Amino acid sequence: MARCEKCGSKFSFFANSSVVGELQVCEKCAQEMRTDAAAINAVILTTETAPNLPIVERIEIVTAEVAYGMHIFKDLFADVRDIVGGRSKAVQNTMRDARRTALYELKKEAYEVGANAVVGVDLDYVELSSSKSMVMLVASGTAVRIVEKNYD
Repeated sequence: MARCEKCGSKFSFFANSSVVGELQVCEKCAQEMRTDAAAINAVILTTETAPNLPIVERIEIVTAEVAYGMHIFKDLFADVRDIVGGRSKAVQNTMRDARRTALYELKKEAYEVGANAVVGVDLDYVELSSSKSMVMLVASGTAVRIVEKNYD
């Protein structure tokens, strides 16, 4: 018997189950997680306001931190690019993944406090070690509730 990693219920290996993210979950939890993921899709702005999005409530500051390791081959290719110049696709892809993950986590934090948007978003990159092997991306902003327009 397998066990749902979210609710703990047991289910047969042959029963409907899903892998959501890295979790093996029962079908009920998978459906809830898909619904939550759709609801988390908040508006994100780097500015404090937007003329077409009136803010009705400022809730709190939210942050998301993502640390990524640059494995030895990425370090090696980055060092070569330092010498000969040019762009490092491997490092760029890792940074792009870090940014997407941090922004998703920021939206999730905002959703958990009842917001439907995040304004004043700032992204800060930090090198965690002198060997360039770990990079952390910190995303922060203000969780707000905006008026949702009904387009029906």
